[in-house]
Amino acid sequence: MEALSHLIDAPQLLALAAALGWVSGIRLYAAVFLAGAVGYLGWMELPPALQVLQHPGVLAASGFMCFIEFFADKIPLVDSLWDTVHTLIRIPAGAALAFGALGAEGPAAAWIAAILGGTLAATSHATKMTTRAAVNTSPEPFSNIGVSLVEDGLAVFMLLLAATHPLIFAAVLFVSIVCAIVALVVLFKFLQTVGRGLRAFLAGRRAPQQT
Repeated sequence: MEALSHLIDAPQLLALAAALGWVSGIRLYAAVFLAGAVGYLGWMELPPALQVLQHPGVLAASGFMCFIEFFADKIPLVDSLWDTVHTLIRIPAGAALAFGALGAEGPAAAWIAAILGGTLAATSHATKMTTRAAVNTSPEPFSNIGVSLVEDGLAVFMLLLAATHPLIFAAVLFVSIVCAIVALVVLFKFLQTVGRGLRAFLAGRRAPQQT
């Protein structure tokens, strides 16, 4: 783990701030726990404002919530309810974590990081919610579990890539943002179509018969 030691230069700080913001919208508790764990183990030097994540109490709390989220996120409909509740948590948390990553660089840098971190968290969270809503239209649970496992892996991958290869992370993040925007547009239209069909079914409408 030598590659993760001493997080001190500007590209790594920027990458960490962006990664924490982006991952917070998908797996907030995993982001908090993993960042705190690598700092506690001495694999990475966290910025001063984020060193509180290394505290054993914070690690225990974030680890417990990460455990709960891992299973809640794989149960159809429960995952969407969990995401809805966490709309009020993930976005400000992403902004706060990004703020902390660049807090030592000055107030201006910290607030810029907070704005970008919150925006990234909002984007990834909205994509996650929309994706799960679309997946939950399928009656079988396996696609839901598969998507959730992909999100688990993506969260770990993005944090690790930010810490070890910040420039590559920047490119991957850009592609992820573009894909997220495209997915939001496509899935929102899909959900609109499903919603119209459901309303028509509940209203007892029937397609006109051909003569």
